[in-house]
Amino acid sequence: MKQQTLKENLVYHRKLKGYTQDELSEKTTVGVRTIQRIEKGEVNPHLQTVKLLAEGLDIEVEDLIVLDNPKEEKVSRNWMLWIHGAPFFGFIIPFANVLIPLFVWTSKSDDSSIYEEHSRKVFNFHCTLNLMIVVSLLLFFVIPGYNYFLTGAIFLFGIVLTIKNVMSAISAHTCHYPLSIAFLKSK
Repeated sequence: MKQQTLKENLVYHRKLKGYTQDELSEKTTVGVRTIQRIEKGEVNPHLQTVKLLAEGLDIEVEDLIVLDNPKEEKVSRNWMLWIHGAPFFGFIIPFANVLIPLFVWTSKSDDSSIYEEHSRKVFNFHCTLNLMIVVSLLLFFVIPGYNYFLTGAIFLFGIVLTIKNVMSAISAHTCHYPLSIAFLKSK
């Protein structure tokens, strides 16, 4: 669900009360030009200005500005850590690197498009990685001895990219997994 911005909320509540910008200015002692600039999104007003506007509109400050819920941010960070970090369980449990992201994709994709996108990308990357490892191991019959370097390089590539994406997902909710085959498509 998209959160409304301050400017959208101000316009909505002002029109809901039937006030013009001039009338709201008279009720609040906030200048008409300031109200116009807030409604255009040109400025971020001081909290005192928001309080005056809320008082003039006879609403709560929270009705004008939506404060981020720190608990939601913590939950989101935890899910990002789980989605991108869980493939490391693949070192202990065979195929956990693809089964855990697949489980998250099926269970959390309806909750948030971010979870859907990230778990799909992790699943696709680790399926591709598993396929590359199988191919490199099969190369043992073609080029015995040298395929271990290729297999090691694939493992190292997977570990480095996974760590990089864990940090990127936690801090900025972004991820980039190159060379991934799209086994799962967007819902």
